[in-house]
Formats: sequence, C-alpha cells, structure tokens
Amino acid sequence: MRGTGSSNANANANATTRAGANHTYIGQGEFAIDGGNDAVISTLLGSCVSACIWDPERRIGGMNHVLFTKDSANAAEVFGHGVNGMGLLINSLLRFGADRRRLHAKVFGGAKMVHGLSEEGARNGRFVVEFLGNEGICHLGGDLGGRRARRVEFWPGSGRARMKFVEDEVKVSRVADPAPTNSVELF
Repeated sequence: MRGTGSSNANANANATTRAGANHTYIGQGEFAIDGGNDAVISTLLGSCVSACIWDPERRIGGMNHVLFTKDSANAAEVFGHGVNGMGLLINSLLRFGADRRRLHAKVFGGAKMVHGLSEEGARNGRFVVEFLGNEGICHLGGDLGGRRARRVEFWPGSGRARMKFVEDEVKVSRVADPAPTNSVELF
C-alpha cells in the first residue's frame, strides 16, 4: 500500500521514490502514506514542519512537509498552507483504513534558519501541535525549533522516527555597500 500527493495544485503530484522501492522522499507541499516493516518516508526540513502520523494497530502512517505562512491574499496558493496540509494527510490515512482514535504523531522542524528574521519556524511548529490537539490526535514528541535544518526518516508501519541535524548552519553576511563615485555607468 502506498499513497502520495501534494497539497498544492501546482506542485508535483507525487512524492519521489528513491533509494529502493520502499523509500519515499517528500518535498515541500507533499505528503506520503505507506505501511509495513520496510517502508521509509524521508524529508529535509528547515523552518518547515513535518507531522509523522500513524495508526499502530493498522501499521500504516504518513508524513507531510508543510510551510504555514501568514494569512495573506495569496495564502491559498502557498504550498502546504494551514489546515489543508494537515487535513490531506489525516484524511488520506483514514481512507487507507486508519482509525482516528488510534492515531499518534511526532512533529519535527520549525527551525529559525536565519538569525534576525521572522519567527515562522516557531509559528509553524505551534500550529501543527495545536492542530493535532484540536483533532484529538496524541502528540508523542519529536523535535521543534532551534537554528539548524534536520533530515527526518519515518517508518510508518511502526511509528519509528530518526532525526539528524544538518551540519551546516545558514550563515548570513552583510555585503559592503559600494563606495560612492562621481562616475555614471551606461548600458
């Protein structure tokens, strides 16, 4: 059993299967559902958040990769925005036979990737945790916040998750302003 999809009508409709028939990589705005002992779903996160949700009795689960932005005029066009990214994952799990009462979740991501800029990562993490609570889904843990990207692997049949920090931190350096001159450059 395998299901993939996207929360963005403009995004690739399927997650990418790599490193073997049972390993699925998802990018921003995508989700995947799988089950069994050998299935693995993975992603790379910065300020985005992934919810790893599974039904331990049915031995199926899924992962999404979502970025929740501020509400704005074009918010519906932004991949993985708001309730849509979470709803697609949960409803797909239910269609594959999961029971909402047995769902468990782990949540990862939400880093502040660039010092001095927005708090979107923290806001993304809070949104997902609150969403799970509102839906009555048991949040068992994970890893949110910090300043480093993460690679997350999730075994949907068992609920096992492994997270590794990406070694390089995003460094931002100021570029010096050019010295003023009296010359004019024409094209």
